[in-house]
Amino acid sequence: MKIKNFFIFIVSGMLILTGVICAGVKIAYTDIIPALDIAAAEMAFPTGNTAYKETEESSEPPKEESRAVVAVESSEISSPEESRTVKEVKKTEFETSEPTESEIEEYDKSHEGEEQYPVYEFTITEGNTSYKNVQMKNTSSTSINIKNELESKLGFEMEDTDKPQVLIYHTHTSESFLKYDTGYFYESFYPRTTDTTENICAVGEEIAKQLNSAGIKTIHDTTLHDYPSYNGAYDRSYATVSEYLKKYPTIKVTLDIHRDGIGTDTQKTKPVFTVDGRKAAQIMILSGYNYDGDEEFRDWEYNLRFALQIQKTAADMYPNMVRPLNFSDFMYNMNINTGSLLIEMGAESNTLEEVRYSGYLLGKVLTEVLKKNYPSK
Repeated sequence: MKIKNFFIFIVSGMLILTGVICAGVKIAYTDIIPALDIAAAEMAFPTGNTAYKETEESSEPPKEESRAVVAVESSEISSPEESRTVKEVKKTEFETSEPTESEIEEYDKSHEGEEQYPVYEFTITEGNTSYKNVQMKNTSSTSINIKNELESKLGFEMEDTDKPQVLIYHTHTSESFLKYDTGYFYESFYPRTTDTTENICAVGEEIAKQLNSAGIKTIHDTTLHDYPSYNGAYDRSYATVSEYLKKYPTIKVTLDIHRDGIGTDTQKTKPVFTVDGRKAAQIMILSGYNYDGDEEFRDWEYNLRFALQIQKTAADMYPNMVRPLNFSDFMYNMNINTGSLLIEMGAESNTLEEVRYSGYLLGKVLTEVLKKNYPSK
């Protein structure tokens, strides 16, 4: 009997450990991977990091198409009421929209008869490379001295001007989120929509509001780059950004705002942290290394320095806001200028409210970083 109890204790412990490991694993939301494969994948990242996986593009269109979306300048959607310098900051509060009990009841009723699956929460804070409170997940083919990069100059300098200096856009514009924070999702959940009030554009809008309110003129482009075809989205967004840079040569910063995908079709995990008692989605900044000596990406290090400054400022202002900075052998559209980054805002299993709040906070972080890069008078 003692041997049997001991065996049960060991097996139970292994199952619990596997469950914990599964909660930290990063895989594409379209994948279905057995639990043992998930556990094995996490064991490859003993620091608690998750692997960034660029999924193969498909031509499957978003569901819930509601209206056509065109490029919109910040002066039309989120411009300051009057011209301000960066030092004249107008406080902009986050506007919440918490659901009522009746709304959640109606939500459940509309999915009656569907399978219900769990959503687990987690917070990733440690990378495999660090300096003070700056954490990095370096899977590139080069080593990085974070301290040296933080002390080095950026590849651009801000100007005291009312002309656009920041561009926010979305390569995967239709990426969307869970509706409510219920701890579960239904089998029909499909995290894509062309409705800009429900997809990643709503998050980009929060970032742009903060920058514009601080006098840093920001354009928020909402062009649908992944619809009706997902294939070629990066080529299309590159063309969009190029047109903006041609029209506004004062643009220094181009931010491609996405959301992550973490989990399977039958369980999902979402990265969270709290600020002022409110739940928000963790973000992850991506910066790439020019591993193959591409002449177009020779200035990759400037992007990394910018990413590290954002990483540090976010960690200082809002502890646990940032997952480890994802630095690896990729380029995406970061070769377009020396202030180009890709930022993942939460995951599809976060609620829109949680991710919008993170956009609001990121806007404040970016304001602090960019204010320090204005020329001293």
